[in-house]
Amino acid sequence: MASEPSQGGHASVYGERLSQVAEKELLRRVHDEADQAAREELITRYLPLVRSLARRFSSRGQAVEDLVQVGSIGLIKAIDRFDTSRGVELSTYATPTILGEIKRYFRDKGWAVKVPRALQDLNIRLNKVIEQLTVELNRSPTIAELAEECEATEEEVLEAFESGRAYNSLSIYSSGTSEDEDALELLDYLGTDEGEYELVEQRRFLAPAMDLLDDRERLILHLRFFEGMTQTQIAARVGISQMHVSRLIRKSIEVMRQHMVEQGSLPTDSSGD
Repeated sequence: MASEPSQGGHASVYGERLSQVAEKELLRRVHDEADQAAREELITRYLPLVRSLARRFSSRGQAVEDLVQVGSIGLIKAIDRFDTSRGVELSTYATPTILGEIKRYFRDKGWAVKVPRALQDLNIRLNKVIEQLTVELNRSPTIAELAEECEATEEEVLEAFESGRAYNSLSIYSSGTSEDEDALELLDYLGTDEGEYELVEQRRFLAPAMDLLDDRERLILHLRFFEGMTQTQIAARVGISQMHVSRLIRKSIEVMRQHMVEQGSLPTDSSGD
């Protein structure tokens, strides 16, 4: 199977398809006359170059057609930025631009959280600058030194470092490690609403009101609302009639309700059961 031509080979192969005279004329029309038809013709003629370069990355799990679309953006940029006075063919200039666009696409796809391109670029550049300055200074560079070397502000450097953490992510349904299949998932460590807090608040308001009742009234309310006993069961337990139990419950609730309203811990339109 024939191997793909090298980068220089691409320049010669596709440069031969379009004579230098015709290519320069099309480029002149694009830049001097904003001729969209000439621009479209150049894009069409150089799409085989884009497709050939995109196939280099076909083993990375992305559809070749998607990579061709990304590479086409690089081709368009190359056409729009090309300077005919440079004395090189468009294919020679376009090849690194197309490859750069495809590589940036893979870099962007690798970030777990969407991070602005400028911060991604700065983060990558910082990694190289840190290595360089560490060797030159024989120590770790400071934020100020990194900012000066990268021509950025210290805030931008710190933000770039922070954004670098977004490159990888962990599912909350994973344990964060592949070593122990029985390990707790990250989800197990997340907090939930604690219902006992509300119960504590209720008891804080109820305690002073309960102090207004006598021992028998407090016992009846405890048996009714905490142990779930019926009025008939409470009557047998306390030694009074069921009707008397019902009256004591209503009376006790009304005393407590009135006290809590006066203390501002219960709305004035609340009513007992």
